[in-house]
Formats: sequence, structure tokens, C-alpha cells
Amino acid sequence: MLSITHRSSFEANELTGYLKNMIDANKSVYEQVVYQSEVERSFAAELEKNEAVKVYAKLPSWFEVVTPLGPYIPDWAVIVASDNAERLYFVVETKGSRYKDDLRSSEYAKIQCGRAHFEALKMSEPEARYVVATTVGEMLSEHQ
Repeated sequence: MLSITHRSSFEANELTGYLKNMIDANKSVYEQVVYQSEVERSFAAELEKNEAVKVYAKLPSWFEVVTPLGPYIPDWAVIVASDNAERLYFVVETKGSRYKDDLRSSEYAKIQCGRAHFEALKMSEPEARYVVATTVGEMLSEHQ
């Protein structure tokens, strides 16, 4: 879950972006979602359409995971209702490809650090699941 510091930052800071890089949102914590790529725009549109998705946020630049390689900012936080009504918490990194060879080495290394960070957090309940996905379907298949 978000720490109190992160939670209060969501409440205190506005999310700003360029009007051309924003889409309207109903399930987001903000009325519009800023995206940085076509993959992110498509992902946000899928989040809006998927009935299992209850709420999501495009993580702002102040939401950092400290890694030995420098700060790493995952793309999304998503809450999903599963079949048995429990909530699943996802932290999602969206990339155009999930293959190591298609990513810059620094991107891949930070993704591995993010994966290790959230793996270490699994001792708390409810646990956040870290996922690298290009679509909401890929994200949801991670919990099955």
C-alpha cells in the first residue's frame, strides 16, 4: 500500500500535464490521466473499460522506488476486484514490449530492481503485485 507520505502527496499535489497528452478518466483518482506514450494511452483506455478495475492512478514523478541504479518510477497503481471479491493491488510498468532485448539495458535493470523491491514487500498484507505489461489483459493474467 501507499505510505502515509505518498498518500498525502496524492492529496496535496496536483497532477499536471500537457493537454495533448491527457485523456478523460472516470476510474482514476484524477479527472484526466497524463500519458507519455501510445502504450500508456491505450493502457489507460483499457483500464477505463475493464469492469474488474475499480480505481487506478498514473503514478506521478514524486512516487519513486529507490534503487542502486537511481530512482525508478513505475507507471501505474491499480486496484482490481477479483472473483471472490477481494482486492488485488497492482503496481504496473507499461512497456511496448516485455522482452529484455527490446528494452534499453538501463530500463531493464530498473525494472528488475522494481520487481525485487515489490517482492520484498510481499510480507505485508495486502501485498502489492508488481507487473510488467503492455495490456490490461496481461496485467490481469498475472494473478491467475
